[in-house]
Amino acid sequence: MAESKAVYWGTGRRKTAVARVRITPGTGNYVINGRDFNTHFGRVALKTFVEQPFKVTETLGHFDVYANIKGGGISGQAGALRHGISRALLEAGDDYRGELKRAGFLRRDPRMVERKKYGLKKARKRPQFSKR
Repeated sequence: MAESKAVYWGTGRRKTAVARVRITPGTGNYVINGRDFNTHFGRVALKTFVEQPFKVTETLGHFDVYANIKGGGISGQAGALRHGISRALLEAGDDYRGELKRAGFLRRDPRMVERKKYGLKKARKRPQFSKR
């Protein structure tokens, strides 16, 4: 009979992106939307941003990450993935809570895009003023 691995779930959100994250004990492999980690997040800064929860808890390379991310842009998706990984780590071990909380990874970033107002070009940009 096959031995079942522990699976920990976490949902992360940032701007309009939602990440459903599943982590299992493993070698540090990432699969995002069926694609490799390096092909999904091209920039090195986004990769290090996503790995921060593992670095804080000193578990880098201890878990495999499988995630489905919908909505938002690449930066919002990276933030949602980091939030989801943090929540999944919290489910994996309660002793990680203090480190994740101190780093601020358990709090959802509430900043959203401001809506466009009528009479303006964008949310705050006004048409050029002409005196005459």
